[in-house]
Amino acid sequence: MKRLRYLWISEDIRNRLLITFALLAIYRLAAQVPAPGVNRLVLQQLFAQGGDQQTLFGLLDLLSGGTASTFSVLAMGVYPYITAQIILQVLVPIIPPLQRRMEEDPREGRKWMEKWTIMIAIPMAALNAVGQFRLFQQFAGESIVTFDFGLNLSTATLIISMTAGTMFAIWLGELISEFGIKNQGLSLIIFSGIVSRIPANMGRIFSAQVQTVPLIIFLAILMTATIFVIVYVQEGRRHVPVMYPGRRVGSRMSMPVKGTLPLMVNMAGMIPIIFAQSILTFPAILAQFIVGSTSDFLSSLGIWLQENFGGITSTYWVLYFIMVVAFTFFYTDILFQQQNYGQNLKRSGAQIPGVTKGAPTQRYLTRVVRRITLVGAFFLGIVAIMPFLVGLVTPIGGSNTGLLLVSSAGLLIVVGVIRDTYRNIEAELKLRGYDSALLVR
Repeated sequence: MKRLRYLWISEDIRNRLLITFALLAIYRLAAQVPAPGVNRLVLQQLFAQGGDQQTLFGLLDLLSGGTASTFSVLAMGVYPYITAQIILQVLVPIIPPLQRRMEEDPREGRKWMEKWTIMIAIPMAALNAVGQFRLFQQFAGESIVTFDFGLNLSTATLIISMTAGTMFAIWLGELISEFGIKNQGLSLIIFSGIVSRIPANMGRIFSAQVQTVPLIIFLAILMTATIFVIVYVQEGRRHVPVMYPGRRVGSRMSMPVKGTLPLMVNMAGMIPIIFAQSILTFPAILAQFIVGSTSDFLSSLGIWLQENFGGITSTYWVLYFIMVVAFTFFYTDILFQQQNYGQNLKRSGAQIPGVTKGAPTQRYLTRVVRRITLVGAFFLGIVAIMPFLVGLVTPIGGSNTGLLLVSSAGLLIVVGVIRDTYRNIEAELKLRGYDSALLVR
């Protein structure tokens, strides 16, 4: 309660929170605006059918922030932008000219990254709009729009509207990061979409035929345990001992100071899950362009892509686990190399006991990070395939992911956003003098 009071007393923080809530409310209102020409009745019947396709639909709904099920103008959320952002982050250390650009002038490098992220996100959003329509169209059995989907003005209006909706969501996220809670805009957009699905999922659980009291208790215990493990692993650190040089005070030199360098067990956060989902759902969406081909080979290829990348078979979940683990190592390595702890410690005169300064320190820390990342990578992989694992022993999970209150990947995102937002607000309070000692009085 003390914290809430100080949040309201600090005018700047209060205004930022109010702006954040207002922009999120605008986003949720815009999420209810249907794309032009969409037949809502057919769409509702499609999502009420259940079946194996619900796994893929659930992933799309998660990535879009709960707007894919309504096929609104925000049906793709900020997902194309995040995918474009991740692609560029991966390419920077691989392509030397890009890496030099970022190192020589970080400010101009960030501007270049932002510009190209937007430029890549626009065609990706348009392509996803077409693929998502064709995916829903195939399972619906009848047209989900009130016009003939083809090379005509109505189709162009639908694609442009959905692409514009994605850019509008990105713009709202940037406004939140600038005028609301700093650097949390896109995360809060996704967070609001996941949380908004909880009431509907609760109703689905209690109305499902598989609903029994022991099953609901099991589900509650599973969610609680998952949240506990997520928090425990996300807060995990490996503290590497570091000796910092003493400081000269007048004519005297103080003794060296012993400190630690905390290395996160899961430095990559939720990014590997989002990236793996984007890679795995893209072939299923792409399959919609060839599944109806007159060529037997292309048609068979499209069906194979749907079955193996649409969450229908166990192959999908195996690939999902492998890709999450691989992307965790890959993305963590990229992030760690960019931070360049070896040179930074050398500049400050600090040294890890028994390790030579500079490049040897960086190599040593890289080995340490890769060892502890193994735990974080397998943790993320298990979290990602939790619906499948639960589905092996209960009717909830697997193809019935709609019966989960919040998917395990969704829980990871929700817990991560809450944790980052809390730390962001706490830092703002300390910056204005409302430190921990004052708050506990």
